[in-house]
Amino acid sequence: LGGPNRFFTGLQEAWRHHLTRLWEERATPLPNDAELEQLIRVPADALYYAALGCVEVAKGEPEAVGLYRGHDELARWVSEGQHAQKHKESKQALCSSPGELEAFRSRYAHTLPAPRASRALPRGQPVVVGCDFGSSTAKAVCISPDKEVVFTCYALSEGNPIEDTRRLLRRIEAVVADEDVIALGITGYGKDLLRDIIGADCAVVETVAHASAGLHWFPDADCICDVGGTDVKIMILRNGTVADFRLNSQCSSGNGAFLQGAAETFGIALDEIAERAFSARSMPSLTMGCGVFLQSDIVNQQRKGWQAEEILAGLCAILPRNVWIYAGGLNNLSQVGRRYILQGGTHKNLAVVKAQVDFIRSKIHDAEVVVHPYSGEAGAIGAGFIALEHWQRHRTASRFRGFEALERLTYRTTTSPETKCGWCEVGCQRSFVDVEIAGAPGRPWSKVALAPGWQRIIVNNSCPKGLIEDAREVKAAKSEVDRVKHEFPNIAQLVQRYAFRAQAA
Repeated sequence: LGGPNRFFTGLQEAWRHHLTRLWEERATPLPNDAELEQLIRVPADALYYAALGCVEVAKGEPEAVGLYRGHDELARWVSEGQHAQKHKESKQALCSSPGELEAFRSRYAHTLPAPRASRALPRGQPVVVGCDFGSSTAKAVCISPDKEVVFTCYALSEGNPIEDTRRLLRRIEAVVADEDVIALGITGYGKDLLRDIIGADCAVVETVAHASAGLHWFPDADCICDVGGTDVKIMILRNGTVADFRLNSQCSSGNGAFLQGAAETFGIALDEIAERAFSARSMPSLTMGCGVFLQSDIVNQQRKGWQAEEILAGLCAILPRNVWIYAGGLNNLSQVGRRYILQGGTHKNLAVVKAQVDFIRSKIHDAEVVVHPYSGEAGAIGAGFIALEHWQRHRTASRFRGFEALERLTYRTTTSPETKCGWCEVGCQRSFVDVEIAGAPGRPWSKVALAPGWQRIIVNNSCPKGLIEDAREVKAAKSEVDRVKHEFPNIAQLVQRYAFRAQAA
């Protein structure tokens, strides 16, 4: 029953396939003349069965129960009654008065990203390019050798990291020449796939990139909170370095993509979310937790009469609890410190910033909360800073392949039974991405004999073993692991082996 079972043919086929197998495994007797479609039925009105069930229940109730009171009573409830009920259950709006909103805007609105360069940079001016290929957006910046941000660009990801890279680099090519790029650093989900494709000098871990960007502007910060499209990164800092960090690995409730998806459901553009949320005079109390249950909570609030802007305000208000408590596991912020940096594209939304500031200050009344001046591009800036440090140390030519070479590259992606990893029982379904770059020397990553100019990148592997295809490579990798173990022995294993061994008779 239900809409998905009624409309998705593939789901119906999956039920029939797996239930038939289950009956065979459990030796369940079936009628000899029964066909599968008779045993597993999908009624034409499967999506209405809940409503039909209400009718059946109502038939058995006394006549005086559940009488329809007429159109006028329904209209009165829509116009007046529901608001009284909502008022009983509501929370205060994000801002209690226009004066509070104006004071907040004067403090935080100016921290939004600076205007982007709209014309080409002077020829011969060396720049470092930093890129952040995230799960939902791709960002790039150009940085001068004295760490000034001279150009930024920002684009929604379309799901293909190679094509996303091409689109982003076309925008950089419009303002920078090949020969002026002295270094290239990348970070984000796509860094391992794209490092050798585009010729990056540094592939930087996201936490390090974001910490570098945050500490450049706010060197005395105690904590960086980066809220992106589908993840949360909380970096706890001590003496200018990352001492601890928290990452959400599963749930994305309250993150940028979830908030954007909710707004799109209401037909509200991404850049209008904050204004609509600030316009709400009250908001529903949403439940902290998983996005699946939060979505159900939204539907429940709509049923009670809450409007789009009120629900968006509630989503912004619940975001800090999802970030700090649910995803980060940090119930006591006073142990973290009192100086906080907010980064990530989600913090371009001032309604989210207001909720974050209020939540942090409810825990630490004298907390200092700032928004990174380039909140969405912070990861790309950090990757650029580290690439610049690499260039300053080595003064070698960049590995960057050039805009024209990347425009001419061709690639093919293969996901099949042959690409499945066989080095352990998990059997990850990997994908092989074979890339051909014109004029690039052939550097095959595997036993497959690739033609000159072709490279293979393996993705969707869950561990380093998945990067290996050939048994000879496994032996080489194992010998390297054994060498490292011998050079840096595990003290706990040595204690277990020698300190607790049985005494010789």
